[in-house]
Amino acid sequence: MGLWDKVKGQLANVVEWSDMADDAIFYKWDNSEIKKGSKLIIRPAQDAIFMYQGRIEGIFTDEGEYDIASDIIPFLSTLKGFKFGFDSGLRAEVLFVNTREFEVTWGTKNALNLPVANLPGGMPIRAFGLYTCKVGDYTVLIDKVAGVQKQYNVEDIKTRLSAITDQLLMKWIVKEGKDMFNIQANAYEISQGITEDINKELSKIGMECTSFQIQSVSYPDSVREMQEKAAGQSMVGDLNAYTTIGMVDSMQNAEGGSNGAAQMAQMMMGMQMGQQMVNNMNGAQTQQEAPAQAAAATGTAPKFCPNCGTPTNGAKFCSECGTKLV
Repeated sequence: MGLWDKVKGQLANVVEWSDMADDAIFYKWDNSEIKKGSKLIIRPAQDAIFMYQGRIEGIFTDEGEYDIASDIIPFLSTLKGFKFGFDSGLRAEVLFVNTREFEVTWGTKNALNLPVANLPGGMPIRAFGLYTCKVGDYTVLIDKVAGVQKQYNVEDIKTRLSAITDQLLMKWIVKEGKDMFNIQANAYEISQGITEDINKELSKIGMECTSFQIQSVSYPDSVREMQEKAAGQSMVGDLNAYTTIGMVDSMQNAEGGSNGAAQMAQMMMGMQMGQQMVNNMNGAQTQQEAPAQAAAATGTAPKFCPNCGTPTNGAKFCSECGTKLV
């Protein structure tokens, strides 16, 4: 203990939590006694709880600076010593509580193996997100935590919940029966169930969970590649076009490898393009022959020659190219 701490303990002029950390949930003012002339300072997002012999005697929630003798004593008339002006000092405790909501990040400690048909051991996934919590019940908080600790931080909450987060995530994903590839799309229902269970755990120490969020879900690389491939096929639609795209990718990948692989990919792509040209030509010829075939079936000449396009005027042969029309 430094010189200033000793002097401050003797004077006991100010009762405050001036260096409140962002992640601190509560702090117990540790001076040995409160003396006449002391002041209480309550800062934004703070509540001050006066305790005497382990009992809560008063809770002050409005921020500001208060003279203990004139402003606080009337509300603490049951405290021994206040009635007499506590000239000799009063051994009372003041607990400062951070009243804002805290954001706590979470992540699966180990991969969760979700049950999947025909996959022994399940599908391993990892998930990450955050939850928010705040002080809910001062009495329980003081009884279970403040009685044995001077200060309690968000990291303490995180440590407490990290042991059950994986279990709860597995429980509610399986219970909701959602598609394992669309967990984030169904995250709301899953999160609601997890929030209820976390609340049950935090209520044991006077805290409460206000929300739980699943921000990301990651799958093994092999599963992601399968998803991307399936998505690519559905977007392309045409199997021939998808195959061509695959060949182009192979050619690009082969550039960093052997020349033989690149040549093979090019040759396969050339063969496919050639076959496609033949198919297109056959299709065009079929379209040209269709009018003539229809005319032959009905015994009437078409209006235009299917070979050169010259008007037929009902003739049996084309006057321009001699093609038989009927």
